[in-house]
Amino acid sequence: MKVRKAVIPAAGLGTRLLPETKTVPKEMLPIVDKPAVQYVVEEAVKSGIEDILILTNRSKAVMEDYFDYHPELENKLRASGRNEDADLIRRVADMANITFMRQKETLGLGHAVLCAKEFAGNEPFAVLLGDDIMAGEKPVTLQLVEAAEKYGCSAVGARHVALDQIGKYCTLRYEPVEDEEKIFRILEAIEKPGPDQILSDFAILGRYVFTPRIFEILADQKPGYGGEIQLTDAIARLAKKEKVLAVDFEGRRFDTGSVTGYLETVLEYALHSPKCSAWLREYILKKAKELS
Repeated sequence: MKVRKAVIPAAGLGTRLLPETKTVPKEMLPIVDKPAVQYVVEEAVKSGIEDILILTNRSKAVMEDYFDYHPELENKLRASGRNEDADLIRRVADMANITFMRQKETLGLGHAVLCAKEFAGNEPFAVLLGDDIMAGEKPVTLQLVEAAEKYGCSAVGARHVALDQIGKYCTLRYEPVEDEEKIFRILEAIEKPGPDQILSDFAILGRYVFTPRIFEILADQKPGYGGEIQLTDAIARLAKKEKVLAVDFEGRRFDTGSVTGYLETVLEYALHSPKCSAWLREYILKKAKELS
């Protein structure tokens, strides 16, 4: 079992970031000097992924343009002696074999994954949410790939979440996998549980690796929470038919899909950027004195 393909669902309407996302895809909002989706693509590439499918909608063609060549711009940069910048934008287009497909209706994350059936074929594949950025020494997707390849099954990224926040995510019932400290077998999963449905504080967060059998499940998955085809519901059913692992991954998750989450992400990455960290630290200290 070798994971070579990845799907990035990026067809959401970005309603938590309106009005900006009316015309600018939330995945294209800049995190310092790169759009958010580039960090996700880079994580996939660092995890050994060769082919990437990005699912978009009719208002997100700019993403296709971003990952394409731009000969006019490159030529102008080189003519100005800016070869490093020209090389930089060329590398963006050459990171992986990136293709695009429109999810014509936003019917839920499960529906988005089902749209990738022909792309994935009969191979295992990863799913990386387009507005979740994972920071850490070892890519989160790689942690899942290694678990999936070791045990020959699906694996999802999970973390412990405060119980007063678990209702925004999902909740898992699970059991340990022998001789593993960070890997567990999923027994049950409930999307956005009510107070009386909480199974644990362990929740799936933004990264997945699936065997092709997930398509069989999704093909007849009924709408769940919010009237949408919920991927969590399909995972719960898949776990009844074959082993599905939850990996308590190492790394930090940033949710760029909300105003506060986006601002937190920008600040954290800016504070570690060689381009602006010194300036930003000085500016924050200055503003803190003014406000104290």
